[in-house]
Amino acid sequence: MNKITKPKYNEKTFEDIKHTNEFGNEYWEARDLQKVLEYVKWQKFLNVIERAIVACNNSGYDEKDHFTQVGKMINLGKNASREIIDFHLSRYACYLIVQNADPNKEVIALGQTYFAIQTRKQEISEKDYHLLSEEEKRFYQRNLTKKGNYSLNQLAKEAGVKNFDKFHNFGYKGLYGGETANAIAKRKKLRYREDILDNMGSEELINNLFRITHTGTKLKRNKVQTEKEANKTHFEMGKNIREFIAKEGGTMPEKLPTPNKSLKELEKEKKRLEVKSG
Repeated sequence: MNKITKPKYNEKTFEDIKHTNEFGNEYWEARDLQKVLEYVKWQKFLNVIERAIVACNNSGYDEKDHFTQVGKMINLGKNASREIIDFHLSRYACYLIVQNADPNKEVIALGQTYFAIQTRKQEISEKDYHLLSEEEKRFYQRNLTKKGNYSLNQLAKEAGVKNFDKFHNFGYKGLYGGETANAIAKRKKLRYREDILDNMGSEELINNLFRITHTGTKLKRNKVQTEKEANKTHFEMGKNIREFIAKEGGTMPEKLPTPNKSLKELEKEKKRLEVKSG
């Protein structure tokens, strides 16, 4: 009996099916992505796309900017053809699709990592991410965490969460090795009720963004129905990300330096400069 050889996946798997339009913008075709993600039936994959569109809207983004429905002609043989539905997908759309796809597939896990990392680094004020200053990266990542927390709170509410401070503390405790939001604020020497996320560097914000987005995905995917289970899910996701950081030899979030100025302070300085220059 011949052995079935499993395809070898890497990030080139997703780069190879990437297209570029006449304006130089990258996109992926859903039918191509369907094959790579090992979905045999289009209808099943379409269900994943529809869940991704809902997630896009819940995150405060316009689905039309990321999911463009198009028609595609296919050859049926004997000079016959017919039009089928397809989508042109942004990198962010692909990220949402793999977050809502079957997590048991090896290629899905790879896709989640690939698109998550790449999505964080694209289309920022028409600049490449690596060209941004640390302050610009902080503002960018902070904006994503705000959108992510809004979406997470909606999903947590649907899961039965009523005490949101407690719910978020479970996530922090998992990611920060037992530290609550108050403990983090105290370690950072922040004033009472000062936002801890506004006092994080870009790397620490990215760690929290992963915690936020992946927790929301898991709440929805597992159809969590109780506050207790939601809290447990948030803690476990934070812990999983912490273990991943350790495995990759990264710096634990509580060991990352706290910026000298909060984002609110930087915003005030920027406004003062604008007034003076105006």
